[in-house]
Amino acid sequence: MRDFKGQQLVDGVLALVEEHKPLHLSIVGGDPMVRLFELEELLPKLTARGIHCQIVTSAFRKIPAEWTANPHISVSVSIDGLQPEHDERRKPATYERILRNIEGCTITVHCTVTRQMLARDGYLEEFMEFWSARPEVEKVWMSLYTPQRGEISSERLTSTDRKRVAAELVSLRMRFPKLDMAESLIESYVEPPRSPEDCVFAQTTATISADLTTKITPCQFGGDPDCSQCGCIASAGLHAIAQHRLPIGIQVGTLFRASLKIGAARSRLRKRSAAPLIGHSQVRLEGEG
Repeated sequence: MRDFKGQQLVDGVLALVEEHKPLHLSIVGGDPMVRLFELEELLPKLTARGIHCQIVTSAFRKIPAEWTANPHISVSVSIDGLQPEHDERRKPATYERILRNIEGCTITVHCTVTRQMLARDGYLEEFMEFWSARPEVEKVWMSLYTPQRGEISSERLTSTDRKRVAAELVSLRMRFPKLDMAESLIESYVEPPRSPEDCVFAQTTATISADLTTKITPCQFGGDPDCSQCGCIASAGLHAIAQHRLPIGIQVGTLFRASLKIGAARSRLRKRSAAPLIGHSQVRLEGEG
Protein backbone atom coordinates (compact mmCIF):
# COMPACT_ATOMS: atom_id res chain seq x y z
CA MET A 1 0.00 0.00 0.00
CA ARG A 2 1.29 3.43 -0.91
CA ASP A 3 0.90 6.05 1.82
CA PHE A 4 1.37 9.75 1.04
CA LYS A 5 2.64 12.51 3.29
CA GLY A 6 3.52 16.19 3.17
CA GLN A 7 2.23 18.44 0.39
CA GLN A 8 1.56 15.43 -1.80
CA LEU A 9 -0.98 14.15 0.75
CA VAL A 10 -2.60 17.56 1.18
CA ASP A 11 -2.93 18.09 -2.58
CA GLY A 12 -4.17 14.53 -3.10
CA VAL A 13 -6.95 14.85 -0.53
CA LEU A 14 -8.03 18.21 -1.92
CA ALA A 15 -8.16 16.70 -5.41
CA LEU A 16 -10.42 13.90 -4.12
CA VAL A 17 -12.66 16.44 -2.45
CA GLU A 18 -12.90 18.39 -5.69
CA GLU A 19 -13.84 15.19 -7.52
CA HIS A 20 -16.45 13.85 -5.06
CA LYS A 21 -17.71 17.12 -3.52
CA PRO A 22 -18.62 15.48 -0.20
CA LEU A 23 -20.78 16.95 2.51
CA HIS A 24 -18.95 14.87 5.12
CA LEU A 25 -15.37 13.60 5.18
CA SER A 26 -14.21 10.97 7.68
CA ILE A 27 -10.46 10.56 8.00
CA VAL A 28 -9.67 7.24 9.65
CA GLY A 29 -6.75 4.88 10.01
CA GLY A 30 -4.46 3.39 11.14
CA ASP A 31 -4.42 6.74 12.90
CA PRO A 32 -4.71 10.03 10.99
CA MET A 33 -2.76 11.85 13.69
CA VAL A 34 0.38 10.20 12.37
CA ARG A 35 -0.02 12.96 9.77
CA LEU A 36 -0.76 15.77 12.26
CA PHE A 37 1.04 18.52 10.33
CA GLU A 38 -0.80 17.66 7.13
CA LEU A 39 -4.13 17.62 9.01
CA GLU A 40 -3.46 21.06 10.43
CA GLU A 41 -3.07 22.36 6.89
CA LEU A 42 -5.98 20.38 5.46
CA LEU A 43 -8.72 20.94 8.02
CA PRO A 44 -9.04 24.75 7.64
CA LYS A 45 -9.22 24.35 3.87
CA LEU A 46 -11.83 21.62 4.10
CA THR A 47 -14.05 23.33 6.66
CA ALA A 48 -13.85 26.61 4.70
CA ARG A 49 -15.69 24.71 1.95
CA GLY A 50 -18.48 23.85 4.40
CA ILE A 51 -17.42 20.19 4.67
CA HIS A 52 -17.92 18.52 8.03
CA CYS A 53 -14.77 16.58 8.94
CA GLN A 54 -14.61 13.68 11.37
CA ILE A 55 -11.21 12.57 12.66
CA VAL A 56 -11.15 9.02 14.06
CA THR A 57 -8.14 8.55 16.30
CA SER A 58 -6.75 6.54 19.20
CA ALA A 59 -5.65 9.85 20.82
CA PHE A 60 -2.06 8.66 21.07
CA ARG A 61 -1.02 12.31 20.77
CA LYS A 62 -2.53 15.59 21.99
CA ILE A 63 -5.69 16.64 20.16
CA PRO A 64 -5.52 20.34 19.22
CA ALA A 65 -8.21 22.20 21.19
CA GLU A 66 -8.96 24.41 18.18
CA TRP A 67 -10.20 21.35 16.29
CA THR A 68 -13.00 20.64 18.72
CA ALA A 69 -13.82 24.34 18.98
CA ASN A 70 -14.59 24.30 15.25
CA PRO A 71 -18.28 23.32 14.67
CA HIS A 72 -17.30 21.69 11.36
CA ILE A 73 -14.84 19.26 13.01
CA SER A 74 -15.63 16.32 15.26
CA VAL A 75 -13.11 14.01 16.91
CA SER A 76 -14.01 10.40 17.64
CA VAL A 77 -11.68 8.48 19.95
CA SER A 78 -11.67 4.70 19.55
CA ILE A 79 -11.61 2.90 22.90
CA ASP A 80 -11.54 -0.89 23.07
CA GLY A 81 -13.37 -1.54 26.32
CA LEU A 82 -12.28 -0.99 29.90
CA GLN A 83 -8.72 -0.08 30.83
CA PRO A 84 -7.15 -3.57 31.26
CA GLU A 85 -8.35 -4.82 27.88
CA HIS A 86 -7.87 -1.52 26.07
CA ASP A 87 -4.34 -0.87 27.35
CA GLU A 88 -3.25 -4.36 26.34
CA ARG A 89 -4.68 -3.98 22.86
CA ARG A 90 -3.94 -0.32 22.10
CA LYS A 91 -0.47 0.40 23.50
CA PRO A 92 0.88 3.09 23.41
CA ALA A 93 -2.59 4.73 23.34
CA THR A 94 -3.36 3.70 26.93
CA TYR A 95 -6.15 5.12 29.10
CA GLU A 96 -3.62 7.31 30.90
CA ARG A 97 -2.39 8.76 27.63
CA ILE A 98 -5.89 9.26 26.23
CA LEU A 99 -7.04 11.16 29.31
CA ARG A 100 -4.02 13.43 29.06
CA ASN A 101 -4.44 14.02 25.32
CA ILE A 102 -8.17 14.83 25.34
CA GLU A 103 -7.92 17.34 28.19
CA GLY A 104 -9.58 20.63 27.27
CA CYS A 105 -11.25 19.12 24.19
CA THR A 106 -14.72 17.87 23.29
CA ILE A 107 -14.80 14.35 21.88
CA THR A 108 -17.00 11.40 21.03
CA VAL A 109 -16.01 8.05 22.50
CA HIS A 110 -16.52 5.12 20.13
CA CYS A 111 -16.38 1.53 21.35
CA THR A 112 -16.86 -1.65 19.31
CA VAL A 113 -18.52 -4.36 21.39
CA THR A 114 -16.93 -7.80 21.07
CA ARG A 115 -17.99 -11.12 22.57
CA GLN A 116 -15.19 -11.01 25.15
CA MET A 117 -16.84 -7.98 26.77
CA LEU A 118 -20.00 -9.98 27.43
CA ALA A 119 -18.19 -12.55 29.57
CA ARG A 120 -18.63 -10.29 32.59
CA ASP A 121 -22.03 -8.91 33.56
CA GLY A 122 -22.15 -5.14 33.82
CA TYR A 123 -19.17 -4.54 31.52
CA LEU A 124 -20.94 -2.03 29.27
CA GLU A 125 -22.50 -0.30 32.25
CA GLU A 126 -19.08 0.15 33.86
CA PHE A 127 -17.72 1.50 30.58
CA MET A 128 -20.53 4.05 30.42
CA GLU A 129 -20.07 5.07 34.04
CA PHE A 130 -16.39 5.84 33.47
CA TRP A 131 -16.64 7.76 30.21
CA SER A 132 -19.92 9.56 30.93
CA ALA A 133 -18.25 11.12 33.96
CA ARG A 134 -15.52 12.69 31.85
CA PRO A 135 -16.21 16.38 31.05
CA GLU A 136 -14.43 16.07 27.68
CA VAL A 137 -16.88 13.42 26.46
CA GLU A 138 -19.86 14.91 24.64
CA LYS A 139 -21.32 11.59 23.55
CA VAL A 140 -20.63 7.86 23.40
CA TRP A 141 -21.28 5.58 20.43
CA MET A 142 -21.19 1.79 20.46
CA SER A 143 -20.85 -0.40 17.40
CA LEU A 144 -20.94 -4.20 17.34
CA TYR A 145 -18.10 -6.25 15.93
CA THR A 146 -18.73 -6.96 12.23
CA PRO A 147 -17.18 -10.23 11.01
CA GLN A 148 -16.25 -11.29 7.51
CA ARG A 149 -18.39 -14.01 5.99
CA GLY A 150 -17.33 -17.42 7.32
CA GLU A 151 -15.05 -15.90 9.98
CA ILE A 152 -14.45 -17.85 13.18
CA SER A 153 -13.08 -15.64 15.93
CA SER A 154 -13.44 -14.87 19.63
CA GLU A 155 -14.70 -11.35 18.82
CA ARG A 156 -17.71 -12.50 16.82
CA LEU A 157 -21.08 -12.16 18.58
CA THR A 158 -23.84 -14.76 18.27
CA SER A 159 -27.39 -13.76 17.38
CA THR A 160 -28.28 -14.20 21.05
CA ASP A 161 -25.38 -11.92 22.03
CA ARG A 162 -26.58 -9.22 19.63
CA LYS A 163 -30.09 -9.27 21.09
CA ARG A 164 -28.63 -9.10 24.59
CA VAL A 165 -26.41 -6.13 23.72
CA ALA A 166 -29.31 -4.33 22.01
CA ALA A 167 -31.53 -4.78 25.07
CA GLU A 168 -28.75 -3.57 27.35
CA LEU A 169 -28.04 -0.49 25.22
CA VAL A 170 -31.75 0.44 25.21
CA SER A 171 -31.65 0.29 29.01
CA LEU A 172 -28.34 2.16 29.33
CA ARG A 173 -29.44 5.05 27.11
CA MET A 174 -32.15 5.85 29.66
CA ARG A 175 -29.54 6.14 32.43
CA PHE A 176 -26.70 7.72 30.49
CA PRO A 177 -27.79 10.65 28.28
CA LYS A 178 -24.33 10.71 26.66
CA LEU A 179 -25.08 7.36 25.01
CA ASP A 180 -26.13 9.08 21.79
CA MET A 181 -28.02 6.23 20.13
CA ALA A 182 -31.72 6.29 19.26
CA GLU A 183 -33.70 3.17 20.13
CA SER A 184 -34.50 2.64 16.44
CA LEU A 185 -30.75 2.66 15.69
CA ILE A 186 -30.10 0.05 18.39
CA GLU A 187 -32.90 -2.14 17.05
CA SER A 188 -31.20 -2.08 13.64
CA TYR A 189 -28.35 -4.13 15.15
CA VAL A 190 -30.78 -7.02 15.55
CA GLU A 191 -32.00 -6.78 11.94
CA PRO A 192 -29.34 -4.95 9.92
CA PRO A 193 -29.51 -4.28 6.14
CA ARG A 194 -29.25 -7.57 4.26
CA SER A 195 -26.59 -6.48 1.77
CA PRO A 196 -24.52 -3.45 0.72
CA GLU A 197 -27.21 -2.76 -1.89
CA ASP A 198 -29.76 -2.44 0.93
CA CYS A 199 -27.44 -0.34 3.11
CA VAL A 200 -28.02 3.41 2.80
CA PHE A 201 -24.61 4.13 4.30
CA ALA A 202 -22.81 1.87 1.80
CA GLN A 203 -24.76 3.42 -1.06
CA THR A 204 -23.96 7.03 -0.09
CA THR A 205 -20.31 6.61 0.89
CA ALA A 206 -17.10 6.30 -1.10
CA THR A 207 -14.30 4.70 0.92
CA ILE A 208 -10.83 5.34 -0.47
CA SER A 209 -7.54 3.84 0.68
CA ALA A 210 -4.28 5.59 1.60
CA ASP A 211 -3.08 5.56 -2.01
CA LEU A 212 -5.93 8.03 -2.69
CA THR A 213 -7.02 5.90 -5.63
CA THR A 214 -8.10 2.41 -4.55
CA LYS A 215 -11.77 2.17 -3.61
CA ILE A 216 -12.59 -0.13 -0.70
CA THR A 217 -15.68 -2.17 -1.51
CA PRO A 218 -18.42 -3.25 -0.98
CA CYS A 219 -18.40 -0.89 2.02
CA GLN A 220 -15.95 0.51 4.55
CA PHE A 221 -15.16 -2.98 5.90
CA GLY A 222 -13.86 -4.27 2.58
CA GLY A 223 -13.48 -7.93 1.73
CA ASP A 224 -16.66 -9.98 2.16
CA PRO A 225 -18.43 -8.62 5.26
CA ASP A 226 -21.25 -10.64 6.78
CA CYS A 227 -24.07 -8.12 6.43
CA SER A 228 -26.42 -10.31 8.49
CA GLN A 229 -24.15 -9.51 11.46
CA CYS A 230 -23.29 -5.90 10.63
CA GLY A 231 -22.61 -3.74 13.67
CA CYS A 232 -21.64 -0.47 11.98
CA ILE A 233 -23.25 2.43 13.86
CA ALA A 234 -23.43 4.57 10.71
CA SER A 235 -25.15 1.79 8.78
CA ALA A 236 -27.58 1.16 11.65
CA GLY A 237 -28.36 4.86 12.02
CA LEU A 238 -29.15 5.43 8.36
CA HIS A 239 -31.06 2.14 8.19
CA ALA A 240 -33.26 3.33 11.06
CA ILE A 241 -33.93 6.59 9.21
CA ALA A 242 -34.74 4.66 6.02
CA GLN A 243 -37.33 2.60 7.94
CA HIS A 244 -39.09 5.74 9.19
CA ARG A 245 -42.49 6.26 7.62
CA LEU A 246 -43.44 9.79 6.58
CA PRO A 247 -46.91 11.27 7.25
CA ILE A 248 -47.83 10.55 3.62
CA GLY A 249 -47.31 6.84 4.35
CA ILE A 250 -44.08 6.35 2.38
CA GLN A 251 -40.86 5.10 3.98
CA VAL A 252 -37.83 7.37 3.74
CA GLY A 253 -35.90 4.44 2.23
CA THR A 254 -38.37 4.22 -0.67
CA LEU A 255 -37.72 7.87 -1.54
CA PHE A 256 -33.99 7.35 -1.17
CA ARG A 257 -33.90 4.39 -3.55
CA ALA A 258 -35.97 6.29 -6.10
CA SER A 259 -33.64 9.28 -5.77
CA LEU A 260 -30.62 7.01 -6.19
CA LYS A 261 -32.00 5.56 -9.43
CA ILE A 262 -32.74 9.02 -10.80
CA GLY A 263 -29.27 10.22 -9.80
CA ALA A 264 -27.62 7.21 -11.46
CA ALA A 265 -29.58 7.82 -14.67
CA ARG A 266 -28.62 11.49 -14.71
CA SER A 267 -25.00 10.53 -14.07
CA ARG A 268 -24.99 8.24 -17.10
CA LEU A 269 -26.48 10.97 -19.26
CA ARG A 270 -23.93 13.51 -18.08
CA LYS A 271 -21.04 11.15 -18.78
CA ARG A 272 -22.34 10.55 -22.26
CA SER A 273 -22.49 14.28 -22.91
CA ALA A 274 -19.01 14.73 -21.34
CA ALA A 275 -20.39 17.24 -18.83
CA PRO A 276 -18.90 17.32 -15.28
CA LEU A 277 -20.61 15.18 -12.67
CA ILE A 278 -21.73 17.12 -9.63
CA GLY A 279 -23.02 15.21 -6.64
CA HIS A 280 -22.91 15.09 -2.89
CA SER A 281 -21.73 12.08 -0.96
CA GLN A 282 -19.62 11.10 1.98
CA VAL A 283 -15.97 10.19 1.57
CA ARG A 284 -13.83 8.15 3.92
CA LEU A 285 -10.06 8.03 3.66
CA GLU A 286 -8.44 4.94 5.13
CA GLY A 287 -4.84 4.06 5.79
CA GLU A 288 -1.92 4.56 8.11
CA GLY A 289 -2.04 8.34 7.94
